[in-house]
Amino acid sequence: MSDAKVLTVSDGVIAGTRDDRSGDALVEHLADAGFTVVERRAVEDGIESVARALRDMSANFAGVVVTTGGTGFGPRDLTPEGTRAVIDREAPGLAEAMRLVNPLGRLSRQRAGTIGAALILNLPGSTTGSIECFDAVGDVIPHALELLRGDRPH
Repeated sequence: MSDAKVLTVSDGVIAGTRDDRSGDALVEHLADAGFTVVERRAVEDGIESVARALRDMSANFAGVVVTTGGTGFGPRDLTPEGTRAVIDREAPGLAEAMRLVNPLGRLSRQRAGTIGAALILNLPGSTTGSIECFDAVGDVIPHALELLRGDRPH
């Protein structure tokens, strides 16, 4: 069993004008997939807000941090830039696999990478898109986390 954290990136959620449906769905879906969700938070869109939250959420954490929102072409969609600012190493195969699950994935700019022993995955803000993208890579996440912890694979 692995730990997970969920970060919703949305001006609307922060302003209280929008429900965090993708965050709710991810928490439930991660639990169903065997992850223990140990933290959930929301931040406004923006490079610094995302970078600050990811630094804080990944500090001394060996697990997966999924973001939802801010991966598209909107002017405030800056989650990938905030993620790029803090990750140590990119995981392009994970990001590519997530983009391939749906034709709209071609419009997604999500990133995946590591910070210490934490794996960061940017997921879209749509409820369906966030679940589809996680499922595209969910089967390899436990193995990736073992490798990040320095565990020897079986």
